[in-house]
Amino acid sequence: MTRLHGNMKKRSTATLLGLLLALGGAASEAKNIDLIGLNVGGAAFSSGHLPGKYNTNYFFPSQNYLEKWKNQGIETIRFPILWERLQSELDGELEEPYAKLIDAFLDQAANHDMRVILDIHNYARYRKQLIGTPAVPISAYGNFLERVAERWSGHDGLYAYDIMNEPHGADKYWPAAAQAGIDAIRKHDKHRPLLIEGNFWSSAYKWAKFNDPLLQLKDPSDNLIFSAHLYLDKHGNGQYREPLEDDFDTMLGVKRVTPFIEWLKKNGKKGHIGEFGIPADEPRLLEAMDNLLAHLQENCIPLTYWAAGSAWGNYKLSIEPRKDGTKPPQWDVLSKYVGQGNCSDIGPGAN
Repeated sequence: MTRLHGNMKKRSTATLLGLLLALGGAASEAKNIDLIGLNVGGAAFSSGHLPGKYNTNYFFPSQNYLEKWKNQGIETIRFPILWERLQSELDGELEEPYAKLIDAFLDQAANHDMRVILDIHNYARYRKQLIGTPAVPISAYGNFLERVAERWSGHDGLYAYDIMNEPHGADKYWPAAAQAGIDAIRKHDKHRPLLIEGNFWSSAYKWAKFNDPLLQLKDPSDNLIFSAHLYLDKHGNGQYREPLEDDFDTMLGVKRVTPFIEWLKKNGKKGHIGEFGIPADEPRLLEAMDNLLAHLQENCIPLTYWAAGSAWGNYKLSIEPRKDGTKPPQWDVLSKYVGQGNCSDIGPGAN
């Protein structure tokens, strides 16, 4: 998972990078995998406003945004984008204004020697219609991902594709759609990792109950990473609307991720936590976060924290510096694990 430096404008060089990534970064100098990254939100905001207005309904980071995180040791960014903004009509061409904003963000990442997971943040839907239904044929989803891979497969700021955020209500459609997405990307990008999220909102706790069908997925490059989400509020949805119970268990994160890790180990698969976040105002949540990160490090499972991004305002899970320049308590915990761990590959299935 180390990065290859240099220009990847030619397809042959892009293929070489992908091969090194697939081999776990077998470059001239070995490097442990990056276990801590951030979600940078903004580009997928206001999904109810389509196409929406740039810098009103949705936002992209400024041209120097990533520098501050690189200086803090962050190297991996999960970047949510919205299908409808990038492709306003099924099977149509990509929308250039939005695509060029993605170009610019990938350029910024490459310039800072960082890497981006491009996340299709659509919940297995297009304009509120499920993939696999007559309104959104699986072939249209494949068409979209093929266009995405064709455009960005040669970009050295791109690390991986998260092919769909939090599928839900799609149990009978999602495995076939995911396979179509894999096949579509592999037409243009033979080696980069493909992150596969699961049904029931990609819940780590519910993963084993809903996602055995994903074991049938086939990748000719054998580079699938299963990506679950995890929050610590009562309902596990990340909204944190209710106060913590008096008997809140600070091992809750470990308990909620255990079914996912056991599934990965049982089936020899690699795992990733694509979203995890907590509010800043509860010490017990900070302790639970610390326990979870330690457990993930032991199992060589990377995590991207939800969320960073300058457009969040007063969002309680935000890890952005406060107006007075101080860092939120979540960063104090997260930073302990940045650049740490002794993992040569993503686990736990491969370890």
